Amino acid sequence: MLSFDQILVFAVLLFILISLYREILGPAFTFLVGVIVLGLFGVLTPSEILKGFGNEQIAVILLLLLIGDIIRRTAVVEVIFDRFFRSAKSNRGFLGRMTLLISGFSAFLNNTPLVAVMIPYVHSWCKRNDISPSKFLIPLSYAAILGGSATLIGTSTNLIVAGLVVDQTIIPDLEPLKIFDFVVVGGPMIIIGWLYLFLFGEKLLPSRPDALTQFSMGNREYLLEAKVSDKSPHIGKSIEEAGLRHKPGFYIVEIWRRGYKITVFGADFLLDKGDVLIFAGETEAIADMIASSAGLVIPEVGQLAHKSRAEVVEVVVSQNSTIANKTVRSANFRSKYDAAIVSVHRNGELIKAKIGEVVLHSGDVLLLFTGENFVARTIATKDFYFISKVKELVKLEWYKAAVLLGGLLVAIFLAAMDWFPLFLSLLLIIVLSLAMKIAQPRELPRAVDYNLAVIIVLALALGTAMVKTGTADLVADGVIRLFAPLGTIGILAGIYLITTILAAYITSKAAAAIILPIALQASVNLQIDPMPFILVTAFASSANFMTPIGFQTNLMVYGPGGYSFNDFFRIGAPLTLLYMVVTVTILSLIYF
Repeated sequence: MLSFDQILVFAVLLFILISLYREILGPAFTFLVGVIVLGLFGVLTPSEILKGFGNEQIAVILLLLLIGDIIRRTAVVEVIFDRFFRSAKSNRGFLGRMTLLISGFSAFLNNTPLVAVMIPYVHSWCKRNDISPSKFLIPLSYAAILGGSATLIGTSTNLIVAGLVVDQTIIPDLEPLKIFDFVVVGGPMIIIGWLYLFLFGEKLLPSRPDALTQFSMGNREYLLEAKVSDKSPHIGKSIEEAGLRHKPGFYIVEIWRRGYKITVFGADFLLDKGDVLIFAGETEAIADMIASSAGLVIPEVGQLAHKSRAEVVEVVVSQNSTIANKTVRSANFRSKYDAAIVSVHRNGELIKAKIGEVVLHSGDVLLLFTGENFVARTIATKDFYFISKVKELVKLEWYKAAVLLGGLLVAIFLAAMDWFPLFLSLLLIIVLSLAMKIAQPRELPRAVDYNLAVIIVLALALGTAMVKTGTADLVADGVIRLFAPLGTIGILAGIYLITTILAAYITSKAAAAIILPIALQASVNLQIDPMPFILVTAFASSANFMTPIGFQTNLMVYGPGGYSFNDFFRIGAPLTLLYMVVTVTILSLIYF
């Protein structure tokens, strides 16, 4: 006979499952409502609800997210990507390199910011090579999941499991998880997953229209002046040889040489120093041109090009602006706002005058190259309204990137050897990054996922309620009875199957929080080593490939790739089954 407390816990679990699956409430609010109900009926005390805030793993998750965001801002990841993928021309060549590199990175960096950085890169590479991004975005997410599952710090789901292990009361004196406890399964699965995607990805992945390109079909078109510098490698080369022909998104409209305008020229036209090339192109293509104009200089940008941090943004001139009816040059924009007007868009009209001589009108959209003081100087301005940030430009300073990446590797090594706590190492890296001005104090709060912290704390409280009321014991007995005919290996496979199905539809973090107390109780009831049950729960939760809603990186590529639920299931279900077989087999060989 179930007690009232057990019935209440089951009701809360059912509410959480339905709310997360139907997306009735957000994940954080769903857990909050469930835990409040348990608190109101006395199942949980206030100290039990708040206990999770003292859990070291939550702090480690937040610090790793901060460091991941700082590394992203240094642009070191983009530079490595560019050098690694530069020679890749075929689908499989790019796919193979991408999955290996992302898997390696995501084992030590949080996979969410890594995928966020990589999505635009995949998009631009596909645009250059006339390939649909839908052939690569699902493998991008899967590669991040495969790598993230291979270490304790690779994904927040593994860290949540580690936090649950520390806080659990089922098994006294249970050893906390170490960084490389996951490698025994995660390492082989990186290789197996890579082979699976490399061999079958081309056939199983759809070729969909580029959703990002479709979204930007109404992109504004700008003219941009670019001058061949005195030491440009383009001098004496033809337009074709300089790689300035057949560039996606922009083209050369005219060339000015020694005061003469040339409008008729071919691919074999030879460039000379001082030539001014007038490009026409879409917003993003022009922004990319500004960011990577090797051998070309943008005259209007001037000294702003030497700034370590800059942005390309769009603004619209307001109705009563003080710069209206003035030329770009006489508007004195650079000294006033720490920004340069590099192009003007006016109702679809290509303004052929030199940029400095263009007379600005109310309603003109300006493409700006901004310095570090732009935001501070424009807070109170009524001269224009901000439309969008097109591109962030960060100059790579290698010594800063080396400090960050080297510091992270040292921190991981020290923690793996049990010589120094990971929490303190990460804290030191962040303090060092602030001292070296790699990061700004005002930027750090924006990189913290407070929602995630709340979810983890409340998930820990839910686990406490399941153990305290005996609910975990009841469910564990049911799982054992159901899969007992298949033996211990069958029980392990059963826990994996239940966890991965839950994770696919209610998110990996919720599945881990619900199943781990049950898995631990099952190991106690069977009187066997709890480690394989802990690891199988972690892998089944984090290695989530079947649906876009199960894991955050899947959701991130879902829209840009133009995918359907069915696309994820078609390629993700076999990989999930493969992961389950490998996990259960390896853990059984090691622990049973």
